[in-house]
Amino acid sequence: MQISVFVPDHGVIEAITPPFRTFNTANEFLTAFGKKPIFKVEYVGLTEYVPANNGEYVIKTDRLLKDVAETDLLIIPPTFGDTLKGIKANAAAIPYFKKLHDQGSSLASLCIGAFLLAETGLLNGKKCSTHWAHINEFRERYPDIEVEDGAIITEHGNIYSSGGASSLWNLILYLLEKFSDRETAIMVSKYFALDIGRDSQSQFAIFKGQRNHGDSDIQKVQDYIENHYGDKISIETLANLINSGRRTFERRFKEATNNTPLEYIQRVRIEAAKTYFEASRKNVTEIMFDVGYTDTKAFREIFKKITGLTPIEYRNKFARLANEV
Repeated sequence: MQISVFVPDHGVIEAITPPFRTFNTANEFLTAFGKKPIFKVEYVGLTEYVPANNGEYVIKTDRLLKDVAETDLLIIPPTFGDTLKGIKANAAAIPYFKKLHDQGSSLASLCIGAFLLAETGLLNGKKCSTHWAHINEFRERYPDIEVEDGAIITEHGNIYSSGGASSLWNLILYLLEKFSDRETAIMVSKYFALDIGRDSQSQFAIFKGQRNHGDSDIQKVQDYIENHYGDKISIETLANLINSGRRTFERRFKEATNNTPLEYIQRVRIEAAKTYFEASRKNVTEIMFDVGYTDTKAFREIFKKITGLTPIEYRNKFARLANEV
């Protein structure tokens, strides 16, 4: 099976090498168990030598992308730094991605490599994953694509995408299992000390409300929520801030922020709670009251829905106080 790892101009070295190493390591395991290696892994690019990490590294490709007539799987890593600059620097690759897919190749984007994949138009009307910190930017640039907020892996036919940063390993292992077997994927995951089962990046996400929508009234409401999250906040109160009827306000808020007012309040409160769990000695009940909740069950359910962890699990995982329970 041919695995082609695209080396984007000024790509991220920490995302370019993992798929190359993973599939080659799988071959080594297969050989060690008396089986034939099944993957032929290569680097492909627009040029023979491609700079990565803003020129800190240079990768020699095995073939030029224009010479790849066919491949079973083309992996698209993220670019380094500004996404728009990354798109422009690799614009010449986009037609080749689409051509290979039209000829039957599977495509897989890693992290914000989703931006390069989205440029092909192949994701229009479909869902995809990308780094949680770039979701708003992605939605603005590609309104015809639905981003699965918090998802680690998204699959549509033979098009795959992953969440941010280390989430790319989960997609690589998923593809390894898909194109070989579960046993090989588990061995490789153990070799690299990776969690093969993680399915959400929510626990790592930092909520940053959509702010560049240009609606000053809604920004005023956002400021109010972020300064008064510990208080009881009604939708009517928020609507009155901008002299708007409730239905009109809710519609404007959703269009501007991609959240309903209630969802926004919940996200702000849970973000504040996460900060308390990370750095304070307060117990769960104290933090619950501090961020505006009075019902323990509701607080726990909302916290887990947003972060993927219970409050206690989150504290145990991220607390900076070593002796805190």
